[in-house]
Amino acid sequence: MAMHLISYIYLPTFSFFLHQNTHRRLVATSQEAEQFSNQIINKSNPTLQLAKDLSAMAATKIYIVYYSTWGHVATLAEEIKKGADTIPGVQATIWRVPETLPESVLSKMQAAPARENHGVITASQLADADGILFGFPTRFGMMAAQMKAFFDATGGLWHAGALAGKPAGFFFASGTQGGGQETTALTAVTQLAHHGMVFVPVGYTHGAGMFAMDEVKGGSPYGAGTFAGTDGSRVPSEAELALAEHQGKYFAGVAKKLKAVV
Repeated sequence: MAMHLISYIYLPTFSFFLHQNTHRRLVATSQEAEQFSNQIINKSNPTLQLAKDLSAMAATKIYIVYYSTWGHVATLAEEIKKGADTIPGVQATIWRVPETLPESVLSKMQAAPARENHGVITASQLADADGILFGFPTRFGMMAAQMKAFFDATGGLWHAGALAGKPAGFFFASGTQGGGQETTALTAVTQLAHHGMVFVPVGYTHGAGMFAMDEVKGGSPYGAGTFAGTDGSRVPSEAELALAEHQGKYFAGVAKKLKAVV
């Protein structure tokens, strides 16, 4: 009878401590278990991995392609990406176009170092994008020669119609207020027209900030912009950066909607 009583008293107690120790061990190894589980899923469940791959393919790919001499356009490109990244299902990537000037000339121009975290794009890669924003400095009311050379290399894409129907837009930097940001947009549209691309200007969708007259700022309904100054010493203002971020968000939203219906 005493042995039975001892069993009734100690067995539940032993079970309780066994449960507690097991729980602690499970908690301690939760991270290892999760890692192991992920490894098993990736190796033994190709269907799930395929679903992940298809999800990545379904994302709307926005390419932000630019040329920058003093770094102003590169800065706008980064702000544009911030805006595009706020749209769910969008993957935004920043690219540089190839430089055409020798280093000796660039050093005399006091050009800013290239941002190596932005990869150099080839013309053929444009076909992979669902929407493209092109950024460049103005040169006498036209795009910089480096960007024009890049467009000149898209003949194969033009012949194949690979960019037809894709939305595109622009952003700029100029040395002065009358440096031609709007004229540059108008002359650049010819590139889009020959490819059959859809020009998506930012318009006045940024709201009241675009009507403010209390400060000097770049940008227009054609796209975000900044003034660099004739020596490149001026940096983009908060208002200019805000418009660039808005343009990224607005353009990404439009490109996503177009992809869904095409």
